[in-house]
Amino acid sequence: MESIEDYILRITKLANRNKELNDQLQGLVGRYEVIQKQNEKYLNLLSEYSYEEIEERLKQPSKKRVKRFKMVSILYATFDGFDRLNDHAHPQELVDALDELYLNFDDIAKKYGILKVKTIGDTFLYAGGILEENRTNPIDVVNMALEMQIAAKNCIINGDKEAFWKVNIGIHTGPVLGEPTGKKNSPYTLTGESTNIASRMGMACKGGDINISVMTYELIKEFFSVEENGHMPAKYKGFLDMYKVNGIRYKLSIDRDGIRPNQRFKTKYNLIQFMDIQEELLDILEQKLPENLYYHNIKHTIDVVTEVELIGWAEGLKEEEILLLKLAGLFHDCGHTIDYKEHELHGAQIARDILTNYKYPKDQIDTVCRLIMSTKFPPEPKDILEQVICDSDLDYLGRSDFIPVSNTLFQELKERSMIGTIDEWNQLQLSFIKKHQYYTETARNLRQINKESQIERLEGLLNIKVKA
Repeated sequence: MESIEDYILRITKLANRNKELNDQLQGLVGRYEVIQKQNEKYLNLLSEYSYEEIEERLKQPSKKRVKRFKMVSILYATFDGFDRLNDHAHPQELVDALDELYLNFDDIAKKYGILKVKTIGDTFLYAGGILEENRTNPIDVVNMALEMQIAAKNCIINGDKEAFWKVNIGIHTGPVLGEPTGKKNSPYTLTGESTNIASRMGMACKGGDINISVMTYELIKEFFSVEENGHMPAKYKGFLDMYKVNGIRYKLSIDRDGIRPNQRFKTKYNLIQFMDIQEELLDILEQKLPENLYYHNIKHTIDVVTEVELIGWAEGLKEEEILLLKLAGLFHDCGHTIDYKEHELHGAQIARDILTNYKYPKDQIDTVCRLIMSTKFPPEPKDILEQVICDSDLDYLGRSDFIPVSNTLFQELKERSMIGTIDEWNQLQLSFIKKHQYYTETARNLRQINKESQIERLEGLLNIKVKA
């Protein structure tokens, strides 16, 4: 029988446990009341909208986070002349002329795809590489700066001998952070060290000059005439080198005027821009190429682009011809994203669409499309450019890895029911390679001897099969 002490202890434990459960219950009730009040609040807010409005709002994208841009060229510009404005005989006309310059600058920025970030009084901030991230934005921004200078110099009123307004420009290239503003005209607020350096470059600039940082200098020095322009102290960085831009290099300008870019300038520019086009297209190929393209894959595209450049330079072709060959090599098999048998035709159309977006002239686009179509089997090249791309496309015939590469093409054709057995394939390859010829002297020197050894290897494989 339970003693009185044990009984009292058991009752005490039960009472304590009951109290704990009661406290937990009260806590749950309290939380429920809070949730209920919140729910009522939300329901009251939702009652202000129809179900259609709610669904429409849910479809809208959420607010974007701060974006990091790896390479942006910041242009900081200020006008020199406000301190002399009241001394001029026609100050109001000067202010009107300044308003015209503001609009002119915006048109120049639009021409080069450069974003106007903000305007504060007589200070402007533009950024290249924001609207479209690219490798050419330092060149674009410097070109814009030169055109801004020309516009300011041509702004002469009432018979003045020279322009009253002078624009001081500082440029720096580097990474920035862009915080979305939600505004169409100025979608980002830019922050970071690059913005500060650009403003320092502008403030250290003499009247009417273009002052650039060493980073921008390294990226544009092949295109523009530049001279050292002293140093600027910077906190925690010592001294920053500055450079003054005088104009376009004479050999890259029309009539050596240092102002208007000639065709050679544009070709050198496009060779840099090629890397942006290549990056765009390789992304498309990675996403859209069928998985069972074992031969006509990204590796083959890169091989052909590399080979056309190698053979092209060795054959003594010009820079513009090398550029067009690289573009054709890049696009020549991209039509596989649409159709296997007519991929050249589709590839040419894709090239035409993309190159038009990059503002390539029609004659160059037509040449690229012609080169793509010249790779259609069997090859019948009609000029040196077609010979180069045809040799590059079938470069594997004379390489030491011919057999494994050939096997990937066999596997690709086999899955499309376009070939029979491996023996039939090897016989077909042997027949083709015996008739094949490289068209350029460079390809013959590089691949002909090795191609003959591949013929011996194929004959050896087929003889082994016959004996077996």
